[in-house]
This record gives sequence, C-alpha cells and structure tokens, in this order.
Amino acid sequence: MTNKDRVEGKITETKGKVTGDDSEELKGKTQNEYGKVKDKVEDFSDDVSRKVNHFFDKHDDKDKPNR
Repeated sequence: MTNKDRVEGKITETKGKVTGDDSEELKGKTQNEYGKVKDKVEDFSDDVSRKVNHFFDKHDDKDKPNR
C-alpha cells in the first residue's frame, strides 16, 4: 500500500542523496518509515474492524428465530 508520506519520504531521501545533504536524506527516510508504520496501523485497524463485525454478525444470527 502506498501513501503520501512514503512517496514524499522517498523523494526527500533521494533529494538528500543527490545534493549530499545528510539531514535531508535522514528526514526522507524518517518520513518513509512513518508512512510504513501508518500503513501497518491502518491494516491492523481494518483487520480488527472486520473481526469485530464478523463476531457481532455471527452472534446476531443466533438471536434471530429460525424461519
């Protein structure tokens, strides 16, 4: 999954490498890693939401009378 932070981070990192600016390169790497962590948190959140919804859907079906 790609996001704005990862793309901007890669651009900033490359700019730092090309210009020899270690600070800019590190800033880009940090932003890229932040984007990766953000992606993982979003994936985890989506997974938890799916599991919670599945749990409640499963239990709602048990409470309904058979037809």
